[in-house]
Amino acid sequence: MGQHYYHTGQFAQKASVSIRTLRYYDKVGLLSPSQYTEAGYRLYTDTDFLSIQQILALKFLGFSLEEIKQFLRTGPTILQESLALQKAMMQEKRIQLDTIIQAIDETAELLQANKQDWESIVRVIQVIQMQPTNDWRKKYFTEEQLNQMEQLSKKYYTEEQREKLAEWGKDWTEEDQLVANQQWGEAIAELKLLVSTAQDPASPEAQALVQKWQNLVHQFTHGDTGIQQGLRNMYKDVSQAPAEQVPYPLPYNQEEEAFLQKAIKIYQQNHSQK
Repeated sequence: MGQHYYHTGQFAQKASVSIRTLRYYDKVGLLSPSQYTEAGYRLYTDTDFLSIQQILALKFLGFSLEEIKQFLRTGPTILQESLALQKAMMQEKRIQLDTIIQAIDETAELLQANKQDWESIVRVIQVIQMQPTNDWRKKYFTEEQLNQMEQLSKKYYTEEQREKLAEWGKDWTEEDQLVANQQWGEAIAELKLLVSTAQDPASPEAQALVQKWQNLVHQFTHGDTGIQQGLRNMYKDVSQAPAEQVPYPLPYNQEEEAFLQKAIKIYQQNHSQK
């Protein structure tokens, strides 16, 4: 059975999207037509239909187009991690919302009975204003992993540096962590793609990745050179340590790490000359 081709209008109708959307997806490199006619018209296939269903599903789940592009390139691993974290966050929010709704219902019943119980009303306000704490980390790490991370922190950072990190982390929420995970996931996906396609560490793509990598490190370290050095030392040792001695494995292999280090060295040399 031969391949079935759809013109843009036919494909848009089949996928329940606008022609403008398809053209935009093509422009940003998210979904390009499989072929073109001699006159230059776009042609889509049933395989393209499966791809756009994936795109629409991920878009519905709240992922950005850039994140979707990375997921489609790198396969299910990073997507599974992001989905698991999003699910856990939504479940936590559902519990919080159920608690708020229950408190509101209880207060509404008192008001209907003409009982102005200000203690209950204050309770509603307190429930709504509840702020999540860093206890959310326990949903994603075991006590052993948290202890290992604490020991690594003591080994590679001075007490003063640890105090800085603790102060910066006071307002770090689960939502912040999700954003950071997605940003790092995109950067790591780009690293794997560059290595798998045998790119040059000096290429514009590799150097752009280094810039993104540096920006993400800066977000964590706030530009503190001492903390940056401690972080480098920690990751160097972690990459060589047995799995049971580290809280989590590095998300890239030795070949990818070597490529990254070469690209970073070139980046530093280029910028030191400016």
